[in-house]
Amino acid sequence: MTSLASVTLEVADLAAAESFYSDAFGLGPRLRLRASDAQTTGFRGFTMSITVSQPADVDSFIESALKAGATTLKPAAKSLWGYGGVVQAPDGTIWKTATSSKKNTGPATRAVDDLVLLLGVEDVKASKQFYVERGLSVGKSFGGKYVEFASDDAAPVKLALYKRKGLAKDVGVAEEGGGSHRLVLGSTSGSFTDPDGFVWEAAQA
Repeated sequence: MTSLASVTLEVADLAAAESFYSDAFGLGPRLRLRASDAQTTGFRGFTMSITVSQPADVDSFIESALKAGATTLKPAAKSLWGYGGVVQAPDGTIWKTATSSKKNTGPATRAVDDLVLLLGVEDVKASKQFYVERGLSVGKSFGGKYVEFASDDAAPVKLALYKRKGLAKDVGVAEEGGGSHRLVLGSTSGSFTDPDGFVWEAAQA
């Protein structure tokens, strides 16, 4: 079965990105970086999402990201579904930190429940079928709006599909963008490129 084994962000300044991610989120080996001068403009078609257990952890991650050089796209706030906020890293990657809880149960622990890669796609149903044909198993599916692929508890990153326009709106940016996604997904099987141009390569140990 094909699964997502790693996520690599392509960045213009590798040393600066390594410093930022170490200080901001401390995600360790689950997030990889490599240098690239590939041209990209506007919304790159994906977001990274950190899911935590309580609002204190949301605030802690957002505060450390801002101190490390991120900019605010959506300030942390309560909503119908919980509590969360969105920042943009200096390399351009958009990060959402959220929890379904609206109350704290203790001090922030900075424990990450899930790290989720959300791909913004033009046709959710078509992309879902593409991935199913390549061996991924669907965990959750909500018609043509959202798909989450199954993964075991030890998976470093979860993969989900969202309508590109809806994903851009959710994080507070315009949907227009072009050029490289500056993102490489590590595959447990062969290399391929999906209908929206997201590149998969054989995962490196």
